[in-house]
Amino acid sequence: MQQMMKRMGIKTEEIDAESVIIHGTEKDIVIENPQVVKTIIKGQESFQISGTVKEQEKNVSDDEEETSISEEDIKVVIEQAKVSEEEAIAALEKSKGDIAEAIIDLKS
Repeated sequence: MQQMMKRMGIKTEEIDAESVIIHGTEKDIVIENPQVVKTIIKGQESFQISGTVKEQEKNVSDDEEETSISEEDIKVVIEQAKVSEEEAIAALEKSKGDIAEAIIDLKS
């Protein structure tokens, strides 16, 4: 079977993993003790995962949702709006990381 798959250009690889987490918009799916097989067919990678599945509801409201603000985003806002780093960070937090909105708010 392996020889036939190899001739067809199909490669498989078993991945050693402790858990697999799929972050969804409303819930996370956690797969404990997973068996993970990576398959490559014509350069396209796919994964087959099996194990003990647990679903976890997300308890984060829109107001509490974390926004990751990178240093690069802060620098862009500082340069474009001609403001201090503190003002740029505050504007990015207010706009939930939306650079354009932060710049527009600071310029108005």
